Amino acid sequence: MPEVALVGKTNVGKSTLFSALTMLPVKVESRPFTTIKPNIGIAYLKVKCVCQEFGVKDNPRNSLCINGIRYIPVKIVDLAGLVPGAHEGRGLGNKFLDEMRNADGIILVVDASGSTDSEGRPCPPGTHDPISDVEMIEEEVVLWVLGMLTKDWAKIVRVVEHGKSRSDEVLASRLSGLKISIKHIRKALEDLDFTNKKLGNWNEEDMKRFVKRLLEIAKPYIIAANKSDMPESIENIKRLKEKYGDENVVTCSAEAELALRKAAEKGLIEYTPGDGLFKILDEKKLTSQQIKALETIKQRVLDVWGSTGVQEVLNRMYFRKLKVIPVYPVANPNDLTDGEGNVLPDVYLIPRGTTARELAYMIHTELGDSFIYAIDVRKKTRLGEDTVLNENDVVSIVAAKKVKRK
Repeated sequence: MPEVALVGKTNVGKSTLFSALTMLPVKVESRPFTTIKPNIGIAYLKVKCVCQEFGVKDNPRNSLCINGIRYIPVKIVDLAGLVPGAHEGRGLGNKFLDEMRNADGIILVVDASGSTDSEGRPCPPGTHDPISDVEMIEEEVVLWVLGMLTKDWAKIVRVVEHGKSRSDEVLASRLSGLKISIKHIRKALEDLDFTNKKLGNWNEEDMKRFVKRLLEIAKPYIIAANKSDMPESIENIKRLKEKYGDENVVTCSAEAELALRKAAEKGLIEYTPGDGLFKILDEKKLTSQQIKALETIKQRVLDVWGSTGVQEVLNRMYFRKLKVIPVYPVANPNDLTDGEGNVLPDVYLIPRGTTARELAYMIHTELGDSFIYAIDVRKKTRLGEDTVLNENDVVSIVAAKKVKRK
């Protein structure tokens, strides 16, 4: 399962966003997933389930289905607040950067209202530029990785020049602790036209350009422009989108989302994460303060931006940046069940380009080893081992050896 980290300086609403993301969309008796430790939790992607298309009542095992919406659990980590100089160990810099090693993607949280300075201290709204925070975090992460890469650089160059290893291999070995693969290395070298450039000829600017491009490939990020309920945010969000692109900036109000989810959990309102509206179930149960708070959320967030943006930033991170798609493997293609009779029991998040046999290996090693073919349940056709799967495919794996799936 890809892991996403929440990154940002202090006092930007990062922990509030984490709390909102890790709340279940509705109150249930038994939570199938729980917080692993205080700063690591489970959030839920929201997709339209295939159950209604097939006209069945599903009973998922590894996810939730509520009113035809499948909520898929993913791992999310709330990292320590970042400050300038973190790559040199300032603040909790070392802790922050070490914990970021395992992240596959980054949600970069900024205070769009400009009401916190570069150190995260409160300041008058609109007086701080959130773009400078994005630039600071980019710079800190690049310098941290650059420091790891250039340590004993002369030794790395000698190893390559003496023919003991290729450039991409030695670079991949040096950065393997960051979940950076040789494929990432090769792509960055190719993009910069560095493939045939000798490491001994790299200058400081070459190294920095390489690290920046490598991080864009291996650890893509999306900006959560938080505190969108404040008037000062409107112009800053426009500027953020102009600089980084609409697809890379999501307008957010973590505080509003958390309030709505808590109200829904208490049965005060009907609300589905990601929706642009909510319904008060019984106004008599609400205090005047609660009614006013809900009206404020509607007027300042939902009516202005269409949603709180919290669900959108998570979905966009996984489906657009990490490029995963949901697929539904079943044992029986006729009734869509597993070996125990569960209907549409699992949904897998797989990288785009995954083949039928690769999915079989994800389910169970022996299933991949003894793979014969797969069945496209919709089309009732056979799929060869190299057939690339599509979003929301429902597939059944036929193998020479029966495997009891976990």
